[in-house]
Amino acid sequence: MARKRTKKRTHVGANNPETASAGHATARDPKSMVIRIGAGEVGSSISQLAADVRRVMEPGTASRLKERRGNKLKDYVVMCGPLGVTHLLLLSRSESGNTNLRLALAPRGPTMHFRVEQYSLCKDVQKVQRHPRGGGKEFLTPPLLVMNNFTSPDADAKSKVPKHLESLATTAFRSLFPPVNPQATPLKSIRRVLLLNREKSPEDDGTFIVNFRHYAITTRSAGVSKPLRRIKNAEKFLATKSSRQSKMPNLGKLEDIADYMIGGDEGEGYISDATSGSEVDTDAEVEVLDNAPRRVLSTKARLAAEQSGDAGPDEEEEEEHVERRAVKLVELGPRMRLRLTKVEEGLCAGKIMWHEYVHKSKEEIKELERRWEKRRQEKEARRKEQRANVEKKKAAKAANKKSGDTGGDEDDEDDDEEYYSDMDVDEFDSEGLAGDAEYQVNEKAEQDGEWEDEEAEIGKDI
Repeated sequence: MARKRTKKRTHVGANNPETASAGHATARDPKSMVIRIGAGEVGSSISQLAADVRRVMEPGTASRLKERRGNKLKDYVVMCGPLGVTHLLLLSRSESGNTNLRLALAPRGPTMHFRVEQYSLCKDVQKVQRHPRGGGKEFLTPPLLVMNNFTSPDADAKSKVPKHLESLATTAFRSLFPPVNPQATPLKSIRRVLLLNREKSPEDDGTFIVNFRHYAITTRSAGVSKPLRRIKNAEKFLATKSSRQSKMPNLGKLEDIADYMIGGDEGEGYISDATSGSEVDTDAEVEVLDNAPRRVLSTKARLAAEQSGDAGPDEEEEEEHVERRAVKLVELGPRMRLRLTKVEEGLCAGKIMWHEYVHKSKEEIKELERRWEKRRQEKEARRKEQRANVEKKKAAKAANKKSGDTGGDEDDEDDDEEYYSDMDVDEFDSEGLAGDAEYQVNEKAEQDGEWEDEEAEIGKDI
């Protein structure tokens, strides 16, 4: 009998080494999910904003994620482990109309709550541009992250925005994308840049505001005139199968190519960036090694060149061939103005580490610590009880198998393994608005006896 073929090239168990080349995504890179909490209630603008943020986070994000109205936050949290998701970006809208963004590090937090004070979609940014940048190969590699003013030199633990909060925000945003190795990462793989700029308030009022900008990086040869660049680009389009007529210069009304190359109405001569009369911005120019393919000489041709004495200048020219290129940023969008309002210790359900509006005394902080310690002990007791129930069911099932009683196996298949973790999934706040203020209101209502009146009304309805 022939042996069954085992697929080892593309399936599980294949002995294929993981390619970890610079500039390409690997399994260890951060992965994120951009989720709309309350997908059917946030509106079309926030839905489009979520799609734009997913474009920013590519390629390490779930670009085609489809949320359902019945999905809860715990459904996504449970799937973070199997899918290797490290960050959750949760967009929601409160009852008062405020747009909120939560940046949560999976699986144990912390969670940073931002209020989106202002935002512009990608389509709005492209409408005001003369030459908008279309979606091309820019989204095949992660963007270059640039952060500015995230740390203050005079900040300490007693400041309104403490130093540890600045370090936490820096670490959270920095971990969104894989690190860049300047020595190994090729320049062609860096096609986008994400700029996060923290606004400096004139007075130390305790605000933490971040401006979110997304750009595409374009380069061109410096010191070359625009007509010459257009001819060079037209040569590239002619080499392709589908040439674009709009990119070809129109020379039908000219008698000579010199008429096209000479700039100005009266023919002042060859015009380049240096002779155009405008001030040259040298800050936007960089020197890069020319990596264009070159002809490799054979051994016989190299020996002949060495005997003729022409090898020395050519080798020096190859080693020192540096090209100057001008760098330009084209905004892709979206734009956001994020205001940090709250930082939680866990994943959307934990102690409040920092709050912009609520400030507590030392006695209140101790009371909160006692309350959270009691909640932690209750959670640990529930976990032990769940483990004990699972073990009891496994033992009962094994005893039934030994005795030959297999009638109840089908009924207990779904109950053999129960999900338990250190996160209290029943207390997730889907809108990110619950906190100490809500707890105080409920506690006051219980003391005033309002809950008893409500229980009586509910009993009448039943």
